[in-house]
Amino acid sequence: MEIAVVDGQGGGIGRSIVEKLKAELPGIKVVALGTNSVATGQMLKAGADDGATGENAIVHNMKHVDVVVGVVGILTANSMMGELTPDMAVAIGGSHTYKVLLPLNRCHIHVVGTEEAPMGKHIDEAVKEVKAYIAGK
Repeated sequence: MEIAVVDGQGGGIGRSIVEKLKAELPGIKVVALGTNSVATGQMLKAGADDGATGENAIVHNMKHVDVVVGVVGILTANSMMGELTPDMAVAIGGSHTYKVLLPLNRCHIHVVGTEEAPMGKHIDEAVKEVKAYIAGK
């Protein structure tokens, strides 16, 4: 089982996701996929097993991972202030991987039907969902 965490900008959310995944699922391979090298570096510092940066890395890896975790904006072209390219959004959205998305209401997206909560709580819920998905496999 291989889990990709996709993040951009400063990589803080991705770093937190990687830390929680590695703590809760110690035997699972986590791949850091950053839209920029800072984000990838932060996720690697958090314990990701491997990392790659940029459009080709994200597009290529969507064919090989089992689960992808990130904010809902990873499905939207030009989100993260333009860092997430249209090809990245198509690759993530069109992949057959199981997607666990955090409802970060930015990037001109507002997800209704979700509880407004601190990002840490959403990350806990995302990790819980990944664990449930893996347990069901």
